[in-house]
Amino acid sequence: MYIWLRKTRSSSEPVPIPPKPLPLAEASRWVRDADLLLFRRSGLVARVGRGVHSHAAMAAWWDDQIFLLEVTPWFGGRAVTLESQVRRYPGRIDLFWADPDGKFPHFDRAGAVRLMKQLAGTSYGYRVLCRLAVRRLPLLRFFLPPETEDHHPSDPPAICSQAVAWATRVGGGVDPVYLLADHLTEPADLARSIFYRYMGTFVP
Repeated sequence: MYIWLRKTRSSSEPVPIPPKPLPLAEASRWVRDADLLLFRRSGLVARVGRGVHSHAAMAAWWDDQIFLLEVTPWFGGRAVTLESQVRRYPGRIDLFWADPDGKFPHFDRAGAVRLMKQLAGTSYGYRVLCRLAVRRLPLLRFFLPPETEDHHPSDPPAICSQAVAWATRVGGGVDPVYLLADHLTEPADLARSIFYRYMGTFVP
């Protein structure tokens, strides 16, 4: 059984987050398993989305290194080091703590990470991305019925934010975005969730 969380803002309201520099050298002091990593605007998701972020990933410790577990175009599901991505995208990766105040004691960080790892090698869901874009078209969006439930929670997610929401909900036991299906969850929805708190933006 998992816990539902309500969003605190309108789904159409962008989240203004002024960057707070977080040196990469201090990452080990801040990053925990299953924390959220959001990439600032770039790409198709940012253009059709509702916020300042375009990509979502989950943090995971492997031995003494921090990895990003993610699902991306071209590569699909994969794991890459946080250091490599911060150096490639300086000042664009935001760290959000999951359950920052410990209000959800049943949240299973290891379980969430375990499910994200299982997505390594899976394909990226371009069809899901297209469906998100279609739902943003003028007029058409008003005729499409809302999708609030996850009818097939065991199906592998296909895009970045869907993967994080699915792994956190099914593996971690907490649904980070209340009344929104995983496959319609965008990075902006995760940024607004009361389950996460912005801690800083990584710089080399």
